Amino acid sequence: STFAGCHPAVNLIFFLFTIGITMFSMSPVFLSATLVFSWLYSILLNGKKAIKSNFLVTLPIVVIMAVINTFFTHNGATVLFYVNNSRITLEALLYGLAAAVLLSSIIVWFSCFNVVMTSDKLIYIFGKAAPVLGLTLSMIFRFIPLLKARFREISMGQKCMGRHVAGGFLAKLRQVTKEVSILISWSLEAAIETSDSMEARGYGLPGRTSFHLFKMTPTDKVLLAGTGISGIIAAAGCALGKTSIYYYPKVVFGQWDMLTVITFAAYLVLLAIPMVTDILGENKWQQYRLEI
Repeated sequence: STFAGCHPAVNLIFFLFTIGITMFSMSPVFLSATLVFSWLYSILLNGKKAIKSNFLVTLPIVVIMAVINTFFTHNGATVLFYVNNSRITLEALLYGLAAAVLLSSIIVWFSCFNVVMTSDKLIYIFGKAAPVLGLTLSMIFRFIPLLKARFREISMGQKCMGRHVAGGFLAKLRQVTKEVSILISWSLEAAIETSDSMEARGYGLPGRTSFHLFKMTPTDKVLLAGTGISGIIAAAGCALGKTSIYYYPKVVFGQWDMLTVITFAAYLVLLAIPMVTDILGENKWQQYRLEI
């Protein structure tokens, strides 16, 4: 990923703008844009396996939130039907779907964040200003993939020891419980060792220097300027309410004036920056290989 190889400031500012604006946008147009771009960039980063993982996350969220909001929120003027004298309204259904798409988009964007913003980038950004925060964020974002890898290792070790014998549900449950217990103990010990190791090496002490390979190149400056300008314009439009609509008591779409069009265009440019950067970088690499 060419975008992942950019300066950490470029990556961080992009995700701050993208996720921040998505969190405060309820317009179907803006939500559709952020959902589509988040899926496309996730597939570009992780390959076809991202389609399955995104579906496993997105589909349950959409179904659960839509059903819960529809059956537990009775606001809205358009009544679809009644259940035990409780109104089921179209507005509650649409609001639940919009909220589900918003949450799904944020989760997919964070999966991309976990790939692009590696632990060394987080420590580089927060190492001097907030060393404890940098180390904590670094450990948090690598926690889930690390737990998955450790659990596979524990499960494989248990199988090699003959612990996965045929049995009923209770026997399998006891074995899984034992493996989870091993995983928790291992993770806690590793976290303590990491903390002690960083403290022994003087992490966070005043005047301590650290080695890094990050340099702000001309390309990084161009991307930083493009991300900043488009992000500021989109954030300003979001603050003025151009990315939101009213769902209750009736769905009222905001007027698409010039400011809304500019906000949406800036938002599309912001969302497309990492994909365009990666595609251009891949084409450049392919041309270089052909020349060789």
